[in-house]
Amino acid sequence: MSEQIRWGILGTGNIARKFAQGLQALEDAALVAVGSRSQESADRFGDQFQVPRRHASYEELVADPEVDVIYIATPHSLHKENMRLCLEAGKAVLCEKPFTINAREAREAIELARTRGLFLMEAMWTRYIPLMVELRRMLADGVIGPVRMITADFGYRARFNPQSRAFDPALGGGGLLDVGVYPISLASMILGTPDRIASLAEIGQTGVDEQAGMVLGYPGGELAVLHTAVRTTTPQEATIMGTDGWIRIHPRWWIPDTMTIHPAGGEPQTIQVPFTGNGYNYEAAEVHRCLRAGLLESEIMPLDETLAIMETMDRIRAQWGMKYPME
Repeated sequence: MSEQIRWGILGTGNIARKFAQGLQALEDAALVAVGSRSQESADRFGDQFQVPRRHASYEELVADPEVDVIYIATPHSLHKENMRLCLEAGKAVLCEKPFTINAREAREAIELARTRGLFLMEAMWTRYIPLMVELRRMLADGVIGPVRMITADFGYRARFNPQSRAFDPALGGGGLLDVGVYPISLASMILGTPDRIASLAEIGQTGVDEQAGMVLGYPGGELAVLHTAVRTTTPQEATIMGTDGWIRIHPRWWIPDTMTIHPAGGEPQTIQVPFTGNGYNYEAAEVHRCLRAGLLESEIMPLDETLAIMETMDRIRAQWGMKYPME
């Protein structure tokens, strides 16, 4: 790879802007191109972030020879199509979460990347935040003993708009894919893939989940108790409970810098692990590491685990009887 990794961003919405801001914290990242569905939108984004190459179509972006890797920042429902476009053009890809609408789409994207021998990763940025790195180390060291239970939530109250990303089923709306994927991914990171699921959801007038509760069970008897919402404000905290104590991550556990360890019979200890940039820089840095090492996926967010998470969310939705129009 060259001294700098050259990024293109596919999409110009809010998440694309956040990722562009994150890249500014990396000395070895260069945002060289943006692709949109209109020249006006590409130029507006390019002006904001000093992007030299501005494409009026996604096809032009993926054909740009100056781009090493593309970050996909479009709505959930477009992820599979956008990944296919990038991979068929020979580009490495970082795709915003949720990876796809369902496991079938995820499997197709992963198979294409592996067939083409190209790097692909789900942009579950929380995994790379320094506090989460420290959490994994502490759990591996047995600070609270074997983990037996997890509780985690991610919910917020969105203004109701049936055409918005949060409520339109054609865009993969609802809490599960938007923010429920965060606690499900946390449980996967710590406990693996569940073998039992019990879940209930409140399905709103547009046909998507407005709030939901999920209990995931694991082969060793471990449990993850999770909830998510787009119409209810939640604490956004996570607690990992072991045989010898528990760890609470607070506040906004999905972009954390503080956790408190409660050892059984001991005094609580609060640990702060600050981070630089806006947090998106850490997943980009992982992409850089993988590309320079010639890796086709990250061992921190491996593709098989991404697929397993999508399969878990499919199983949850099946219990609700909820399907998206494209399914």
